[in-house]
Amino acid sequence: MLSGLQAADLALLLAAGVALDWLLGEARRWHPLVGFGRIAGAIEARLNGGSLRLAAGALAWMLAVLPFALLAWWLAGIAGMLVHVLLLYFCLGLRSLRDHTMPIFASLRSGDLPEARRLTGRIVSRDTAQASASDLAKAGTESLLENGNDAVFGTLFWFLVAGGPGALLFRLANTLDAMWGYRNERFDLFGRIAARIDDVLNFVPARLTALSYVLLAPRGGHVRAWRCWRAQAPAWNSPNAGPVMASGAGALGIALGGAASYAGVLEQRPPLGLGRAAAPVDILRAWRLVLASALLWVCVSCALALALYWSEHA
Repeated sequence: MLSGLQAADLALLLAAGVALDWLLGEARRWHPLVGFGRIAGAIEARLNGGSLRLAAGALAWMLAVLPFALLAWWLAGIAGMLVHVLLLYFCLGLRSLRDHTMPIFASLRSGDLPEARRLTGRIVSRDTAQASASDLAKAGTESLLENGNDAVFGTLFWFLVAGGPGALLFRLANTLDAMWGYRNERFDLFGRIAARIDDVLNFVPARLTALSYVLLAPRGGHVRAWRCWRAQAPAWNSPNAGPVMASGAGALGIALGGAASYAGVLEQRPPLGLGRAAAPVDILRAWRLVLASALLWVCVSCALALALYWSEHA
């Protein structure tokens, strides 16, 4: 293990970090990722300009990520397990996903469309000012399924690979992709390195996430989830979001993707899933799928660690 920890220790620390995230939720003040975002914004403002934007983007990524990753490795070597657990807690977003999406579901269920639009606009980049209840249900469900990988499973995967520093490296890289990974005049070259690094780090976790959605599909949707993944994911513009969202939509038996408005421009995105249009209840169903998948990962990692322990001490 790159963390230097035994498999049994990593599994126990992973379970502890998930439990801590569930009990405490997202830090309300002084959240490290919020502070990192401000630092990254300052670096981008200083370096994003001139003719060498691709090289500037690579330098900016290193300046933003590597000092914190190296500091995390150093602290983990000094304080050990406590640092690993705390790093996982600050990087994990399972409870945060629930806290940001369940109020959308509640507002839609009660018929409070303006509040649902406001809440959805906080978690997605598409236009929500004129969105219908179905549009908001689709946006919330898509966000949950995609962030099930970005905020949860990718973090857990890299924690198992490299402990707390691995989880931190992944989340910082993912944050930079969310900030800089746009194909527009400002970020097309500058953010290209950040986007590619995120693609590489997410490649394996995204497919494990998609597989989790297939295995845990409700009401016998396993085959449908698998077929949607294999048929629809290649058409999606993101190599990692495609498998995750297609399998998730197939698992839930609903139609996602399609038309969505961004900055006043209507975009026709490839279809995801198969079935009826998204309804408010699908936000709740997507959350349950993400939660069940996270618990599956915790249980599997603990079971494998226990099996390794018994094989070594038999």
